[in-house]
Amino acid sequence: MDPTVSLQLGVDRTSPVPLYFQLAQQLEAAIERGALTPGSLLGNEIELAGRLGLSRPTVRQAIQSLVDKGLLVRRRGVGTQVVHSQVKRPLELSSLYDDLESAGQRPATQVVLNTVEPASTEVAAALGVDEGSEVHRVERLRLAHGEPMAYLCNFLPPKLLELDSDRMEATGLYRLMRGAGITLHSARQSVGARAASAEEGERLGEPAGAPVLTMQRTTFDDTGRAVEFGTHIYRASRYSFEFQLLVRP
Repeated sequence: MDPTVSLQLGVDRTSPVPLYFQLAQQLEAAIERGALTPGSLLGNEIELAGRLGLSRPTVRQAIQSLVDKGLLVRRRGVGTQVVHSQVKRPLELSSLYDDLESAGQRPATQVVLNTVEPASTEVAAALGVDEGSEVHRVERLRLAHGEPMAYLCNFLPPKLLELDSDRMEATGLYRLMRGAGITLHSARQSVGARAASAEEGERLGEPAGAPVLTMQRTTFDDTGRAVEFGTHIYRASRYSFEFQLLVRP
């Protein structure tokens, strides 16, 4: 059964907004709220066009715009299929694991590296430790609905908490910190973008040179101690940051 049949789709022909864009927005909203779930197949374009009184090229343009966004995929012999919704993460002191879970994205983690190493100049400055002193380094691949979402590299002061790989694959780093009695208070963060290297693209399921979002964050507890320095990359096709901007009084 075509899952779009149960949706309240419609277009306003008096609106200056193009008809294809109105339809695309409604389909995208249905994907984001879970009314169109990953893996579900959209029905025939001709039938959808007929129900809405639209031309087939208009419906095709709407669907193609969502294919270009990575929300739908056309599979030969299968049809048009919902892939996923893009994760929109608010810029606040929360973990990716918690954000994915609250968005119904079924997060999973693969621990790639869990070791102790000498602190580089950058890491030492971020954590407030001596350069060359031991710090804990953890690298993880974070997935949502079984697809790579982000590659996370985190550095922590030694003996801050037990970093067992099995536990880190079962939950988020911030949850482990809170469980160890660490009160997360504030963070200093920068966000950027660049092209993925061949290795990064392979990790994230993207071609080399694909756009990725970058984030560096230093997190502090309620005593002002730096408890974590992270440098992360995210698939730009699956992920975005949301800002709330206020006018200065």
